[in-house]
Amino acid sequence: MCEGKPVINSTTGEEASLSVILPLAKEYGAAVIGLCQDEKGIAQDAEQRFGVAQKIVNRAKSYGIEENDILIDPLALAVAAETRAGLVCLVTAQLISERLGLNMTTGTSNLSFGLPNRYLLNNSFLAMAIWCGVNAPIVNPGSKGLVETVLTADLIKGRDEYAVRYLGHYRKSLQQS
Repeated sequence: MCEGKPVINSTTGEEASLSVILPLAKEYGAAVIGLCQDEKGIAQDAEQRFGVAQKIVNRAKSYGIEENDILIDPLALAVAAETRAGLVCLVTAQLISERLGLNMTTGTSNLSFGLPNRYLLNNSFLAMAIWCGVNAPIVNPGSKGLVETVLTADLIKGRDEYAVRYLGHYRKSLQQS
């Protein structure tokens, strides 16, 4: 038995995956991550990825899985291999946020694979992903500037009233130096 809420990583929009993973999630009360890909692979179009997300949500609901137990991954891919990969991921996240209001995750470091100064790319992408609704990102907790990136994104998005968390972190950093 697992304490807390288990999370199944992951299902896709493929029928073979949905029919195996979703019943397990329901049986064990697990949350499930849904990847925006299906039998056709990973679409290079945000609307198509959104369609896969919608399919996963509809199927999960048909098994009695609550919306708050569904995390969608709009799929961050390497921009060095596909120039529009970051943009498609962000637009997909925005569509999911606006139309479905679901929790989202994505591997932020996938974006920078094969490039130098990965932390800079990852942190910039993370701030944009937070803006687009990603609220459970997969990050390297030891990455340079990560905490500051999250705090500034939350501040700019209006989720840190009167900059309390941002200023608290700043004051703490002054005391440590």
